[in-house]
Amino acid sequence: MTVPEADAFLTGEDGFFPTATETVLGEEMLVVKNRMGSLREMLAASANHGDGEARYYLFDDGRAATFNENIAHAASLGASLSQRYGVGPGDRVAILGANSPEWIQAFWATVQLGAISVAMNGWWTGDEIDYGLELTTPTVLIADKRRLERLDSDPGIPVVVVEDDFQELVDAGAGAGLSDGEIAEDDPAAILFTSGTTGRPKGAITTHRNLIAYVSCAFMLGARDAVRFPSSGEPPANPPMRLAASPLFHMSGLHAGAIAAIASGMGNLWTTGRFDPEKVLKLTEEYKLTGWGGVTTQMWRIIEHPRFHEYDTSTVKSIGGGGSVWSPELQRACRAALPHATQVVGVGYGLTEGGVATSASDDILQAHPDSVGYPIPTAEVKILDDEDNELPDGEIGNVSIKGPSVIPGYWDNPKATAETIRPGGWLRTGDFGHLEDGIVFLASRRKDLIIRGGENIYPTEIENRLDEHPDVMEAAVIGVDHRELGQEVKAVVVPREGAALTGQELGEWVAQRLATFKVPAHWEFQTEPLPRNATGKVLKAVVAGEAENTFIEEA
Repeated sequence: MTVPEADAFLTGEDGFFPTATETVLGEEMLVVKNRMGSLREMLAASANHGDGEARYYLFDDGRAATFNENIAHAASLGASLSQRYGVGPGDRVAILGANSPEWIQAFWATVQLGAISVAMNGWWTGDEIDYGLELTTPTVLIADKRRLERLDSDPGIPVVVVEDDFQELVDAGAGAGLSDGEIAEDDPAAILFTSGTTGRPKGAITTHRNLIAYVSCAFMLGARDAVRFPSSGEPPANPPMRLAASPLFHMSGLHAGAIAAIASGMGNLWTTGRFDPEKVLKLTEEYKLTGWGGVTTQMWRIIEHPRFHEYDTSTVKSIGGGGSVWSPELQRACRAALPHATQVVGVGYGLTEGGVATSASDDILQAHPDSVGYPIPTAEVKILDDEDNELPDGEIGNVSIKGPSVIPGYWDNPKATAETIRPGGWLRTGDFGHLEDGIVFLASRRKDLIIRGGENIYPTEIENRLDEHPDVMEAAVIGVDHRELGQEVKAVVVPREGAALTGQELGEWVAQRLATFKVPAHWEFQTEPLPRNATGKVLKAVVAGEAENTFIEEA
């Protein structure tokens, strides 16, 4: 069964997830008919997953909670936030900390009140934290000591210190039930910040509708794979758990981790501290993890760990992630590492402002390794020119998406909202790409486009070619100024340990597959890993020397 056939089967009038056209914020779009109305409703329904062995979250330091325990924590903490700090519908509660049970509890406590969780970037410096607080004006800040130490002054609002004050707040509200105030689908539930690879991050307003639409589509994608690839094996003996290694302040951690687990009943095992690939392998063997999720750099470090084959990874059936495009070479390496899994790699394409827009299962990636798959049910994808006119198949333009996962705008930034949310409710993603028989292919970020002598050069295809070289660990391609051509291509390469590379050798390697004008004219080799943000994206402004890397990775 093809993807279009599977989607029609699942979303038709008699399907498992019937859809209908409704008006959302003044725009008609396709939505799932039978959906929950708020995250509070979803949280309450998670009681159906039971207690027993069904854990909602388990951290690698042993802290854990069942689904019912999580509901009780959210209710009691929410009651204390309301009574002690006056938090109510529409108020902001800033959460600033490492991945932890307290982060998850604070999120659910806030959204079930009808308030707004401000998911502050845990890698920010003090100046960036000040900026986020000033922009969103929260009623209270919940933060751990390590991040509070980065502030140069008092934030000017009440602060709940995770290590000192948090548990007392939870205990003070013990016995409370979930709030019963009205929550509308289009009420804001969270503010997530854009990557901020250039300029100040923007606060993306994420509504209850947006987050529930994400979960609905995740369910449909699971059902799509089930009808296309029926399982012949026995179900896992224990309640299944997946690895969760992405930051909770990013959609890969929040949407795909903390929220999706509430809806599905599949728990997450969260890692703490600096990412450790051998720790992941140990946890996989101990807890029989069924899937890994993370950014590309994490996946490389797991499958290339020198002790990889000493651990039992036979329970892992899938690897998935987002944050940055997965190169064809990484996809092949994942399949080789897990030969027992029939559908190993699954990649989703999306962004903070629009959730996940496309999905590619392993068979699609094997046929089109440079694609990001088909649009997910209820998401429309078009390629538009700069005047918002639709382009035909094969022509590269602005990747634009529409659907219930698209945010209504940015917090206190109407100019950026108008630039990004285009007429008709279309979100301009900032990516260049094209469509081919319904499949989406990305070319590059718009701001990364290199124009050499009038020719458009998309760095991704050069980076993918370099990534295939056996002695290249990672590479980034940027444009550098040229008096006559406007720009030339430069590659910054990190060789594998012990490898000796030259620009001439790599230039010949690139020229075997790509046009001469795409071969880098400038080469730089370095031993340190490329600078990346918390979502795994290379900070090209830092690579180019135009900005400093301010991200502080968890130790």
